[in-house]
Amino acid sequence: MAETTSNIEMAHRIHEQGHHHHDDGPPSRRKELIEIFEAIVLAAVAILTAWSGYQAARWDAKSSAAYALASGTTVKAQEQQTLAGQDHLYDIVTFGSWLQATHRGEKDLAAKFERRFRPEYTTAFAAWMRLNPFEDPHAPAGPSFVSEYRNAHVEASHELARKAQELYERGVSTRETGDDYIRITVILATVLLLTALSQRFKVLAPRVGLLVVACVMLVFAIYYIAVFPRA
Repeated sequence: MAETTSNIEMAHRIHEQGHHHHDDGPPSRRKELIEIFEAIVLAAVAILTAWSGYQAARWDAKSSAAYALASGTTVKAQEQQTLAGQDHLYDIVTFGSWLQATHRGEKDLAAKFERRFRPEYTTAFAAWMRLNPFEDPHAPAGPSFVSEYRNAHVEASHELARKAQELYERGVSTRETGDDYIRITVILATVLLLTALSQRFKVLAPRVGLLVVACVMLVFAIYYIAVFPRA
């Protein structure tokens, strides 16, 4: 990640520049402790930035994989939906031919069409016939309208569509987690900036003040990295 590399390089340069900047005279014990603490802060920032960049890259890869799976699953769902439409059209045509043959009294021809019903449609047809559709005007218009009518391709399409939605939502979630890690690198970059500014002051008060603010932000960054999920 670009943010990770730049933050680590900046931490190294800040440490070198701060060290050279204070080589002009013998440092006091307090300044030495501050410089040691600044070095610790820079080291922590470098490590945390590398970790955040690594996690962001991992979550980005997971997000891309989830999106790819969602896309492939959507295609499969559409294929099943197309097959379901073809099955439904076949059911309508064969039932219409059966109905015409039955209306003309051609029992043998009607039986041939009935034998060509799909197994799922045969179940629905039997349920429809039990409703006495030729006598009861309130009976469903055809086997496709009874509750027993099933189409395996429709059910497979719905299941695949549900999985595709879950995969897409997983991709969105993992992308957001990766973005959270990227935002942490921004906080860490601010810590670097404050540390760099503190090293430019020879007066201890502003130097310590900036370092305290940097430490507070560093603590927040450590907390969020600790609670964020890990890839």
